[in-house]
Amino acid sequence: MNNKSSHAVLLLLFCLLSVLPLNASALSMNDAIGRAGQQRMLSQRMVKTYALVGQGKMLSAVKQMDDTIRQFNSNLDELNDFVETAQEKKIIGKINRLWFAYNLLVKTRPNTDQAPQVNAIADKMLKFSDQLTHLLEKRAGSSKGRLINIADRQRMLSQRVAKYYVFKAWGLDNEEYSKEYDLAVQEFSDALNTLEQAPENTSDINAALAKVKKDWNTFKISFSLHGGQFIPSLVTRSLDRILEQMDYITALYVGQH
Repeated sequence: MNNKSSHAVLLLLFCLLSVLPLNASALSMNDAIGRAGQQRMLSQRMVKTYALVGQGKMLSAVKQMDDTIRQFNSNLDELNDFVETAQEKKIIGKINRLWFAYNLLVKTRPNTDQAPQVNAIADKMLKFSDQLTHLLEKRAGSSKGRLINIADRQRMLSQRVAKYYVFKAWGLDNEEYSKEYDLAVQEFSDALNTLEQAPENTSDINAALAKVKKDWNTFKISFSLHGGQFIPSLVTRSLDRILEQMDYITALYVGQH
């Protein structure tokens, strides 16, 4: 290639780069809404795995905690690049500050002394992630369908129930935690009934919901079957299967929307 051709190529590249926004995000609006929605579930999953690692109950818990933290951080990086409005930036700024505090706490081995603080931070991240999800939906000019919202929230509730169950098994039980645990169980049961009765359901959705119901019933009876002893490994596996199924069901509802 001669000098004239080289200069032409460089000029073309410069022109192309100059018209691209410096903070261009790779996310579409739907992707961003999905990422923000997923953060709600991940906030609860992180605390659940934190408590499992602290108890040494599951060999896979360390990897699950690392994977969950990595996914939350990746989502947050992408959302930081995507937000535009003043409200969105304000909310994600709060999440960033909480995320920094969370990471400082989890660098040491999980223990019952700092677990309440870890949980409090995660619940604040859940609250602000939910707000960010709704802000992004507002900017998109459309909201998710009712059934999509219910199914999406079930993913978070599956991990919230698991979190408080594992806390109980770890000896972390008080009136507030018991109340939140009972509330999450009831909300999941009520929402599952609503989804099962939805006339919009396809045969695939009904089949997937039947699997969720089976695992949910396994969770609910597991305590009584084991003489009142906590079995966090079995229970969290059941709730993780429910999470996987709710991922699938949410995608099916999205496909209908």
